[in-house]
Amino acid sequence: MSLLRADLWCGVFVRRHNDLGHMCVVSRRGDSIAGQVFIEVDHLDGTASLYTPAPIASRQQDDAGLVFQCRFHHVEPAKVRDRIAREVEFDPDLWVLSLDLRGDDLGIDLVK
Repeated sequence: MSLLRADLWCGVFVRRHNDLGHMCVVSRRGDSIAGQVFIEVDHLDGTASLYTPAPIASRQQDDAGLVFQCRFHHVEPAKVRDRIAREVEFDPDLWVLSLDLRGDDLGIDLVK
């Protein structure tokens, strides 16, 4: 099974979090079909986290959804911004979703 389109997945993620009362926006729009998705989380306490796509090997064969890994957990926001800037230079088709969330449960699939 092929992966879900990036624009559809991002639209659903943003809508779901905004419906839950969290502030979530598309900070950077990438390729609508196959762009990678990064999620930056502002924990509203001066720290930020970054979730990036997990390696393909960690994905179930029949799963069309996206799987993430936590790249940075509760670090200074500048570290997250710098990493995103470096990734955008490498992959201009990258999507970035920005979420304000006090907790750690984004409602996404994570590799352990």
